[in-house]
Amino acid sequence: MIEIKKPGLLSTLQDLGRTGYQKYGVIASGVMDQDAHKIANMLVGNTEEQPTLEMTLIGPRIVFHEDCLISLCGGDIGPQINGQQVGLWKPIWVNAGSELTFASYKEGCRTYLAIAGGFDIELVMDSYATYLRAHIGGHNGRALQKGDRLTLKEKSSLSKKMIASLKQPDKPFVEAKWHIPVQMRRPSNQRIRVIEGKQFSLFNKESKIALFNNPYKVASQSDRMGYRLNGSALALSEEKEMISEAVAMGTIQVPPDGQPIILMADRQTTGGYPKIGQVASIDLHVLAQTKPGEEVYFEKISFTEAQKLFIQKEQRLYEYKRSIQIKYR
Repeated sequence: MIEIKKPGLLSTLQDLGRTGYQKYGVIASGVMDQDAHKIANMLVGNTEEQPTLEMTLIGPRIVFHEDCLISLCGGDIGPQINGQQVGLWKPIWVNAGSELTFASYKEGCRTYLAIAGGFDIELVMDSYATYLRAHIGGHNGRALQKGDRLTLKEKSSLSKKMIASLKQPDKPFVEAKWHIPVQMRRPSNQRIRVIEGKQFSLFNKESKIALFNNPYKVASQSDRMGYRLNGSALALSEEKEMISEAVAMGTIQVPPDGQPIILMADRQTTGGYPKIGQVASIDLHVLAQTKPGEEVYFEKISFTEAQKLFIQKEQRLYEYKRSIQIKYR
């Protein structure tokens, strides 16, 4: 069991999302950074479907009431165990009684905590994801609060082998001497790759040029539902009535004020604003780790190129998973 001593800014249990229910008006939710979530679970011997704890900017204070194998992936918000700094993207064995805290923001926006066995919470519509507005999923349908206690499920055989290789009872924690060689964020001078949206052709020439040449700043009103951007206003060539259509994570909608909105994990199921673009899934993790006040840049790519990049990324994730399985056979 683990206990929440302080909840942090926003700490929720999330998985890969509540799929199959959007036709009933139920949003997908799920983690903002799927890559970090998947790798965090890999590093403790869990399947990628297990929930992780998504922590935003200011991390919680957590006490472990049993020995645990954990991993932390995503943004670096200064994780420490008993006051000693620990690394990201690696397995960490933690002795019972130890405390996980977060010192200060360094890079990124969201960190994911996975624990071997996974959190013992109920499935709601085939998902563990917390849907805050509807108060379903996760732990009591809400963000974690002071005093919450979360029990853990049985560890996998892979998790047990990993623990056996790390466990040293006379130490509060032991980090693996290896880590997954991932780049959490792309360099700031590179752009987020975008495919033309369904209504791209309806926008005027100036808007098409502005989208791919001018920076946009993430507004303070941004949240898990969507990132509101401030920058060059975008406009249609002529006014047009739109029929609401299905939307996806990364859809770039343009409301009447011309300031684009990028839909994120807690997006609505349909949208009636024109869609100028769609962020390629290869770069959704970059958005997930972008904070209000930071600028984003867009680069146009083709649908075929986006597919190719997605396949390459999935191949890398598979290779990471296989390397861990082979290491602990």
